[in-house]
Amino acid sequence: MSKTETGMTADPGATGPGASTGPGAATGPGAATAATDPPPNQEISPDGGDAGIDGQAPASVRAYGRLLGSELRLVFGRRRNQLLLLVVALFPLLIGIALKIAAPSGAAGGGNGNANGPNNGSAFFNQLAGNGVFLTFIALTMLLILVLPVVVSVVSGDSVAGEAGHGTLRYLLTVPAGRTRLLSVKYLAIVAFATTAVFIVAIVALLAGVVMFPVGPVTLLSGTTVSLADGLLRVLGVTLYIAVAMAAVGAIGLAISTLTEHAIGAIAALMILVVGSEVADDVPQFAAAGPYLPTHWWPMFDSLLRSPVDTTTLWHGLASFVVYAVLFCLLAWARFTTADVTS
Repeated sequence: MSKTETGMTADPGATGPGASTGPGAATGPGAATAATDPPPNQEISPDGGDAGIDGQAPASVRAYGRLLGSELRLVFGRRRNQLLLLVVALFPLLIGIALKIAAPSGAAGGGNGNANGPNNGSAFFNQLAGNGVFLTFIALTMLLILVLPVVVSVVSGDSVAGEAGHGTLRYLLTVPAGRTRLLSVKYLAIVAFATTAVFIVAIVALLAGVVMFPVGPVTLLSGTTVSLADGLLRVLGVTLYIAVAMAAVGAIGLAISTLTEHAIGAIAALMILVVGSEVADDVPQFAAAGPYLPTHWWPMFDSLLRSPVDTTTLWHGLASFVVYAVLFCLLAWARFTTADVTS
């Protein structure tokens, strides 16, 4: 008797008693859904819709998230970087203690601060005895000159050059992530670290100011008194402004880092650039070039401490930071995507 006659190739839709139960027959739950199963490379979303071939969009997002998470753990997990954050946290405490000890001989409270640019520190000192909130502005002003740029320089200068110097960059590129994606992850990690450092300074300084000095309505540099809540909102605005400034520094450091395999060289080059920009900004003969220097708009956050707020100056500063960040990210991308990585 042939196989056809015995029903070994019977119609899978047969359900009667005469349907074959042989090895070739379609039986069980799988038989009822075999004709409607999606192709093996197509996923079904939880709500029954098509999630795309091989889940490409969600998979790419998940892969990027894993890569970013790995980079963040690497950056924040390094003992050197943790030590940098600890040092950054100690500075506001030391500044607060020193100012508290010197407070009896200093000027107290109030007064109309009319300082701009680099001279705004003296106005903050005059206000500190009357309100501890100003310790945040003092700490940010003092650390913005050198300490915060050093912290960002170390992380950004080491981002690509450090990998190349240790011989891990070419192995990292064997992962199917793409150079553009890898570079963007590096920059996001730099921005995250820089933002964390700035917020640590602001938070520690604010807490120290609350403990060491009186706290209440805030007298701005323009002489206007605002509520404590309004003052804290201005603290947040200043912190975010400086974080954007440091993100621009991180972009410059990332670009320099793609040009060398020596991290210390990239860090030193960025610091020379920052210090040179600060010095040039104070030289009257370079006044015409001042607004185009990367550090020129850093201290202009004091516009937030006046009433009304000088939004024109703030937007100029933010625009400068964004232009520098975009320009140097593009330079880093152009170099990194075309360079022959051998280490």
